[in-house]
Amino acid sequence: MTDRREGPRLPEPRGGLSAGVVAHLRGDGPLPGPDSAGHADPYGDDLQLALYVCYEMHYRGFAGVRPELEWDPPLLAVRAALERRFLDALRRDALPKGPLDDVLDGLLVEPVRGTGPSWFLQDRGELRHLRAYAVQRSLYHLKEADPHAWVLPRLSGRAKAGMAAIEYDEFGAGRADRVHARLFAGLMADLGLDTAYGRYLDDGYAEMLALVNLMSLFGLHRRLRGALVGHFAAVEITSPPASRRLAKAMKRTGAGAAAEFFYTEHVEADAVHEQVVRHEVVGGLVEEEPELAPDIAFGVTATSFVEDRLGDRLLAGWQS
Repeated sequence: MTDRREGPRLPEPRGGLSAGVVAHLRGDGPLPGPDSAGHADPYGDDLQLALYVCYEMHYRGFAGVRPELEWDPPLLAVRAALERRFLDALRRDALPKGPLDDVLDGLLVEPVRGTGPSWFLQDRGELRHLRAYAVQRSLYHLKEADPHAWVLPRLSGRAKAGMAAIEYDEFGAGRADRVHARLFAGLMADLGLDTAYGRYLDDGYAEMLALVNLMSLFGLHRRLRGALVGHFAAVEITSPPASRRLAKAMKRTGAGAAAEFFYTEHVEADAVHEQVVRHEVVGGLVEEEPELAPDIAFGVTATSFVEDRLGDRLLAGWQS
């Protein structure tokens, strides 16, 4: 199992926007103009890959790319145009259908029989399905909790204390071997996958890129701190039942001890986190800044929207 600190290689472009961004970072081509994002599919491969590449400069960057390009003004101008296109689409398609309390309560409703990927994997999944799922989710889980850490300087009081407590657990509670990103690398190793950070970027669906981009978008903008907290709440509240199903899938298929442990760990940890995020993080933020309640609700519904799109894409492939 590898744990590379250098960034991954630049991905293969998927259209004009991503080709221009990749060429600019390589130093061998012009950037597309910001106006070129205006007519792109906001959920499509080209825009989502271009945006992902821009954001990755704020994580580990890319092998062979100059680190100072993280704050390159022309690149940031293009990124802003891509963000506007994506965010406008989300505000159109993922508007909350009620007040914040109703939106949060909706996350607690668990169907007797569901139809999402975790249900499929629990009941019918084979090792090939688990590998395909892990390939996609690696784009998130190998940087798990990193985008959420950006919100900490933008919170105070109960919200900050609660968020820091949960992040401490996500980063291993002081133990490097228990960092959740490293635990997911162990899962990947059990499934016979390459554990290098960013190894499967070229395999990432647009829907998976959008899910990671959503976290980066919310995390990098102080004005979207409420939406980031909403995203965080959605992840933590819905994680325990889904993780329980995925742990069963890993055990039933004999995926391996590390693969099963990644999800059993999340069942236990996120059951506690669910209460902290609802009462301390969300409750504390609304108490201090009640005007952010609609943004928190939007963060929840936007997360559900992009997760559902990813689930539909995965199931369409498996069931065909």
